[in-house]
Amino acid sequence: MPKAPLPPFVCRYTGSLLAGVDEVGRGPLIGAVVTAAVILDPERPIAGLADSKKLTEKRRNALYEEILKHAQAWGVGRCEAREIDRLNIYQATMLAMERAVSGLVIAPEYVLVDGNRCPQWHWPSEPVIKGDSRVEAISAASIIAKVTRDREMEALETRFPGFGLAQHKGYPTPAHLEALRRLGATPEHRRSFRPVQEVIDDVGLCQHSVPTESGELQYRTDLFEDIG
Repeated sequence: MPKAPLPPFVCRYTGSLLAGVDEVGRGPLIGAVVTAAVILDPERPIAGLADSKKLTEKRRNALYEEILKHAQAWGVGRCEAREIDRLNIYQATMLAMERAVSGLVIAPEYVLVDGNRCPQWHWPSEPVIKGDSRVEAISAASIIAKVTRDREMEALETRFPGFGLAQHKGYPTPAHLEALRRLGATPEHRRSFRPVQEVIDDVGLCQHSVPTESGELQYRTDLFEDIG
């Protein structure tokens, strides 16, 4: 029997400096967990905001550009694989969310977080179950986070060809697991995740990569700055 849809969310905060926060990348075996915070502009509404997972790639990319253009502020926070291994994925996600909100050039008066809990931070906030489909600011954050991380996986594919990262985005699909067993784990894989641990024990580390000019994966710098 299908679950009844959740009722529309009614926020206790009614001002204009409301930030929505969402994350992408808790489940993958490789790369950062990426979060975003967005403060929308009530005077510049964006039509079609929705849960990023329910949008086509073309529509996500179009909305991504609209959010960058029309939002009052946006920011990206992240925790890399090494931090995830040290902290665990839950704590790393909470830290990445705090980094996203801390980076906003406009301080929010209230923060809504997708899920069932908020980080321990100083901003007044509340969690929203299925918030990415119930709150436009969270929908916008989900789009920024997903487009950002998807593009990073595409960039990683050029550095570590053969893993199919541009297709499965690092999730533990059969194709990804097969590539891990065949090629070994890259330095960007999360060593604390069991499938990666097992591959490192059995196969070791990937010995083949295509270096970037600086020897490190390059990210667009404007993904980590806000716009007003």
